[in-house]
Order: sequence, then structure tokens, then C-alpha cells
Amino acid sequence: MKITLRQIQIFLAVAQAGSTTAAAELVALSQSAASAALNELESALAVLLFDRVGKRLVLNDNGRMLLPQARHLLDAAQGIEQQFLPANQAGGQLQLGASTTIGSYLLPQMIASYRQQQPDLQMRVVVANTADIVAAVSHFEVDMALIEGPCHATDVEVEPWMTDELIVVAAPSHPLASQSQKLSLKKLSEAEWLMREEGSGTREAVEHALLPYLHHLPLACEFGNSEAIKRATAEAMGISCLSRAVVQDLLDSGQLIELQTPLPPLRRHFYMIRSKHRVISIRLASLQAFFRRWAQQQ
Repeated sequence: MKITLRQIQIFLAVAQAGSTTAAAELVALSQSAASAALNELESALAVLLFDRVGKRLVLNDNGRMLLPQARHLLDAAQGIEQQFLPANQAGGQLQLGASTTIGSYLLPQMIASYRQQQPDLQMRVVVANTADIVAAVSHFEVDMALIEGPCHATDVEVEPWMTDELIVVAAPSHPLASQSQKLSLKKLSEAEWLMREEGSGTREAVEHALLPYLHHLPLACEFGNSEAIKRATAEAMGISCLSRAVVQDLLDSGQLIELQTPLPPLRRHFYMIRSKHRVISIRLASLQAFFRRWAQQQ
């Protein structure tokens, strides 16, 4: 076989770093060794994988075609190594992804609890909107992820994880908060709403829950995270539909109130996802089992 795992590792490092010098630092090699490995790979394939743009190396069509296969190959090799290590082996690391609500309000508590059982396990967490986290799973940038919106990627395995309650909230000073009776659907459809950005799992879940009844959600402002939405809602900028877990602190302090609406109970699913092509190590299987138990206890 002409291709080696070291060459694949160098190729991925160069694709990430943009030069053999920076790639060499990522994989603890000399620049000359990294450059030689890349040249050997290109010679073995009889193609150039990068365009030389000044001092930078930029993936060309050949490189982009190889990229997902290279990631899969290196991930599988690393998975084989990890598969036979004890779950609590020192130096072990898992890379997790989480969409914003889960990453901000649920995951810190879960990780703290899990690390009491596995204190030597290191974790790196990426928090972003659902679309970006699904992409990170597909590209092998994280080992697994927890998301709060539907996943439409065909190469990702999706497991329903837990149910979340959504509620409609407003500031006590908001005009709708002074209504003594249950609000009508007409008033809700005429109100100004504060929403997450496109690509957010929360945005998709809220629209899926509300639009069948309200048909239109006048948008006052978009925000990149739920914390900003709930603070803006408390300032009476508009009303919002958020996870009860997100707004519970402001409900308790009286800065927000739950609006009484004719809507049915609003719930959404959270999901646990991983690439269908990823090898499940003992450490990853242990963490997934912990997340399942945690969800059952809520």
C-alpha cells in the first residue's frame, strides 16, 4: 500500500492550518518531514491536492474530494486505538458538540456530574447553533453532540434524547401581560416576537410549534442565543417562546411572567447524534449511557 496514515494525518493538518509549517506544529513533526509526507501522498495519488497561493496551501478539487475520506480513515484508526482503552484512562479526551440552549443550560451540570465518575477524562465542548453542530458531527470535528432541533443530515445517526417544555413569556410591563383573561390567538399573532437566528434548533422548534396556530410571527428582533432573547424580553422589547429551563430564573425573580394562551402544551425533542461512520470507543459509549440515564431522571 502506497498511502500511510501519517500522510493522511499530515494532509488533514495542512488542510486545517494552511501551510506545512503550521501543520508540522499540530502533529509534532519538523516542517521538512511534514512537507515530505505531503509530497509523498501527492506522488502516490498522482495529483496535486492543494493550490499554492502565496505562502498558503488551499485545497483544490482533488483535495476537497479526499477530505471526507481522509477524516473518516484517520477517525477509524483513532477509534481502534481508543476502543480498547479503559473509560477512565488518564489522558483520554472526548470532543462534544451542543446546540446553544443545551450547551448553556444543561451540559455544564451534566459534565460536572460525569467527571466526578471519570475525573481523568478531558472534554472539549463546541457550542453553536444546531446547523453548525450537525456539520461538525458530519465532518468528524466532534465525537458526538446534543442538539435541540431536527437533524436533516443523511450521514448522522439521530437518537431522541429528552423532551423539553416551551413556554410563551413576557415582561410584567408588556401590554399582553396585563390581560386578565387568556390571550386570543389573534393577539398573539399580532404581537412582536423575539426569535433566534435562522439555523437555530430553537428557532425551528418554535416556528414548528406556533405557526400552525398563529400562521404569522411578526419579528421584532433576532438574537444569536437564548440568553439574549430572555433579557430582551424582560426589557419588554417583545414576547418570546423559550425553554422553561432557560427562563426559570427570571420567572422566579418576577422579571418575566408566563403568558396564559389557548395554545396546547408546547414540547420539543432534544436529540443525541453522532456520525454513522464513527467507531464508538469505550469512553464514548460510557458517556452516551450516562446522558441516557440523566435524561430518564429528569
